[in-house]
Amino acid sequence: MAASGSRMSVPVRLALAVLPVLAASVLGNIATMPNIPGWYAGLVKPSFNPPNWVFGPVWTVLYIMMAYAAFRVLGLPRSTEGRAPALLAFYVQLALNAAWSFAFFGANSTVGGMVVILPLLAMILVTIWRFRLVDPPAAWLLVPYAAWVSFATVLNIAIWRLNG
Repeated sequence: MAASGSRMSVPVRLALAVLPVLAASVLGNIATMPNIPGWYAGLVKPSFNPPNWVFGPVWTVLYIMMAYAAFRVLGLPRSTEGRAPALLAFYVQLALNAAWSFAFFGANSTVGGMVVILPLLAMILVTIWRFRLVDPPAAWLLVPYAAWVSFATVLNIAIWRLNG
């Protein structure tokens, strides 16, 4: 690799941005999809619960925006102050993103979902803050994600209350 102040090559940036996001998406689907027709379908849901078909397109767009935001930050010189902590926050929130699917859907646990989604939302906000310090457009790319996970948090809590 090049010196610490250099920039990463485009193929390396693409791999480090896209592959982890793709992995989180695939892992989330592995935990989620088998539980939709059975467990999830049997839950009482609030009136504001979107139809199931909405989730796929929304998450697809959000994952693309997340990968592009990471790609932008990965493109900064390695010596950029705040770059490393911003990327660490990004990858931590991404791991929590995948973990939520396993806690909520995989474990069939609304409480487990809440235990993961609250730190997830906090880490998304930390990531936005850290990205803003190094690349404001990258931070803005994550705002819809924060909004959607805020909505998902309210939805998770409502489903827990209705089924607890």
